[in-house]
Amino acid sequence: MDRHPTDKDAEKRRTEVMKKLGHHNLKLDDYERTIALEVVHPDHITVGFEDIGGLDSIISSLRESIIYPLLYPTLFTSTSSLLGAPKGVLLYGPPGCGKTMLARALAKESGATFINVAASVLTNKWFGESNKLVAALFSLARKVQPAIIFVDEIDTFLRERRSDDHEVMGMMKAEFMTSWDGLLSGSDRILVLGATNRPMDIDPAILRRMPKRFAVGLPDTEQRFNILSLMLKGTKLDPLFSMRALAAQTTGFSGSDLRELCRNAAMVPIRECMRKMALDGETMRRVEKEGFNMRPLTMNDFYEAEGSTLSFPDPDDEPLPNGATGPLELRTEEIMKAQVNDQQI
Repeated sequence: MDRHPTDKDAEKRRTEVMKKLGHHNLKLDDYERTIALEVVHPDHITVGFEDIGGLDSIISSLRESIIYPLLYPTLFTSTSSLLGAPKGVLLYGPPGCGKTMLARALAKESGATFINVAASVLTNKWFGESNKLVAALFSLARKVQPAIIFVDEIDTFLRERRSDDHEVMGMMKAEFMTSWDGLLSGSDRILVLGATNRPMDIDPAILRRMPKRFAVGLPDTEQRFNILSLMLKGTKLDPLFSMRALAAQTTGFSGSDLRELCRNAAMVPIRECMRKMALDGETMRRVEKEGFNMRPLTMNDFYEAEGSTLSFPDPDDEPLPNGATGPLELRTEEIMKAQVNDQQI
């Protein structure tokens, strides 16, 4: 029987990615070919470390403990065998704080072969096939090293083993740990990177194999300021807009929450234009070609946007940076001082 067109496209895509990564004429079996479809090329990723705000310390540690030891092993192991790259790294913290984004940026910046593995890729309806896929995952990584195996939401796949677990899942976990431990006997440059918001559910044997753990928590005021600065970098802002005041009023927001807040606020001027032109088809067609001439964003847009989770500050609360009490009460002199501070930073 002829192969399905989607299978041909997948095979073509796999071959192109491998060639771009410099792995020519690799001899792969059927299981390794299945895993090879999950290899991610850095050119297909649009997020870099410079696009992540507020996590500078973690990014610096990732460079020093993962990227450099993987790419320059002799530089580290020539002095001591203890200076090599760790075999496992865990990113954990609340949802929406940038764990997956860090993994994407790591895939782009590291230069290593990045294998993004989902549990669905390693499961099969036939008994024993899942074990072969897990073994193929590590054998492929060994052939294309330096390699990073990324498992997002690792707690769902490698959660703590219990007596009521299905036999297939128990065998998969055992195969995964056996193949993982097999890397210690040689000089393989392979790293398993996991991300989760439930680290307490991960099996202790898996945690033992991930000695480097980075807590990606909710951003503080300075980190929120850096995140907002990146998100609003290309957006037209009102001269009286204070990034510091907005960062101070978003306590408890994750990076994902801040992105949705900015997106909802950016829709306010567009929504105003569309409502004005709703019955004017000619103007709508002209705007479609020329683009919107939007007014600058103001502080009030972040409060009045549909779906906004930010509420107006209470005048009785503690004053915001530079003595400001809220978006409507911000005096021109206070805001100009806030903008000067932003530019100095």
